Amino acid sequence: MCNGLVQTCRAFAYNNAWANHRLLGACAGLTQSEFEAARTGFFPSLQATLNHIYVIDLFYVDALEGGWLGPAAWDNPVPLPAVAGLTQAQASMDRRLIDVCNALTPALLGGEVRINRGSSVQVERRDRLLMHLFQHQIHHRGQAHAMLSGTRIEPPQLDEFFSVADAPLRAPEFAALGWREETVWGPNA
Repeated sequence: MCNGLVQTCRAFAYNNAWANHRLLGACAGLTQSEFEAARTGFFPSLQATLNHIYVIDLFYVDALEGGWLGPAAWDNPVPLPAVAGLTQAQASMDRRLIDVCNALTPALLGGEVRINRGSSVQVERRDRLLMHLFQHQIHHRGQAHAMLSGTRIEPPQLDEFFSVADAPLRAPEFAALGWREETVWGPNA
């Protein structure tokens, strides 16, 4: 494993937090009934979709931290019914994932994670588990983004991956998150 892949995982973790911040920030403009309203998607509402992202993050981030929560993570599929509570909990979860990725080394990235599946234990390489988690988040955020486009709230841009040209536009959001470009890319940003 090379240091470049470690940095890539770090960048994905920061990008994930930034995209969640933007998407949940836009959803804050919805009423509770709009947030809960039936919509077309794999999950039947923005509320259910965004809670699913949180619940699965809880499952995998706990495993990445060495925890044993397992399937209890999804005992309640909508643990955070209001946008405000979900925003706070997701931001905390995103910080946990960033901490996991900031602690990575090339050796640790290629190491194994034990995942409590209830009736069995899944053993997965950490790099593969992280790629699965990032793909899961992107997949369902895309669905939530499409659902949001059917509301009166304009969906935020989510597909910019921290390009250098956009750094001035990101500065206020990064400040709100407590970041700078160097936080994401390292001292040579």
